[in-house]
Amino acid sequence: MGTYDDDTLPLQPPIRLPSRADLAAAVRATPLAALLLNPPGSGLREEAAQASGSQEAAVPGPGTREEAVPGVGADALAGLRDGPAGPDAIGALRDGTADDVLRVWTDVRRHLFGRDQAVFLQVVRLFLGREPVGDVPAALSSLGLARQRDEGSPGSYALTPLGLWTAREMIAEATGQEIPVMGSFAGRDAAALLHGLRSYREAERIEELTGWLVGRDRAKAAEEIGAALAEVSPLARAIGVELLALDLGDDGRLVLDRLLGVRKLGAVVAARMGRDEQRPSPEEIAWVFVDMAAALLEFGGETDEVIQSMAMGMEPEQQASTIALLALGDHPWSERVLHVIIERHPDEQVAAAARKALRRLRSLASLRE
Repeated sequence: MGTYDDDTLPLQPPIRLPSRADLAAAVRATPLAALLLNPPGSGLREEAAQASGSQEAAVPGPGTREEAVPGVGADALAGLRDGPAGPDAIGALRDGTADDVLRVWTDVRRHLFGRDQAVFLQVVRLFLGREPVGDVPAALSSLGLARQRDEGSPGSYALTPLGLWTAREMIAEATGQEIPVMGSFAGRDAAALLHGLRSYREAERIEELTGWLVGRDRAKAAEEIGAALAEVSPLARAIGVELLALDLGDDGRLVLDRLLGVRKLGAVVAARMGRDEQRPSPEEIAWVFVDMAAALLEFGGETDEVIQSMAMGMEPEQQASTIALLALGDHPWSERVLHVIIERHPDEQVAAAARKALRRLRSLASLRE
């Protein structure tokens, strides 16, 4: 839909949403839903016609126009009624569950906006800035997605809670990024929790972890997080190590102590904790380097800042020697990290070392197959 992807849209912090029941109630209260649920020729008009014994009150007279809502023309309304707002959908909108209502509203939104780049960018701009902006497409208001922030300041718009929910859906459809919702991980496993926590600020992370721990034995919860470290992404792994080290007390630290003996993962844990009792192998050094660089890239920081962080204060000659080791590792992010160094590192000596490491990495990978 849009031009955003994981590289141009950094991981977004969690949002707070009302319950799905409240979101469904917000849908039913929108101008467009009111028109779909009570189209011209129904309701009071039909009752009036029956009471008078005449059909005239139910049939628009010459020159009359079908009711409409701002930003949604007659053709669009007709398309809705023939498609996503047909009789079954209207029944779900009127009497269905909250999930039914939100499903119908998603179909209505997709039908109206389709792949409209301008609408998508406006929604993303409202979402990212969390600040009122100027004029918005009238259909956003008709669907209950945006409203004037201050009645005394015409043209100052912000997303409604329903708009926030919709923006999250649209961004997920366009970029694949599932923006986390506060409080939504309580029933999920440790891997899902760590994945969700990647963009949380400290206070929010503690709040989400506290909710996740309710009803769980802390020692078993720490074990579950420790077991998930090997399967999650680099940034989620870094979050997991931090939770175990800082937020789960002795239970978490005991798990980390045991993980120190695990090949490759133990080297990452040791590096994250500043532990140097063990001497890592060259392959483990490569794994740690890639894992830490990948965590920075995954977060969506500026590439130049990631390059600077990867340098770790080393001179170009030292960097080139370290990067040569990356050919020895089998980290799933090795190629991506090397591509970033090749494309963005300002020193040609280091970039050349990365090109050579990439060729050797591919050669060794083919031998392993």
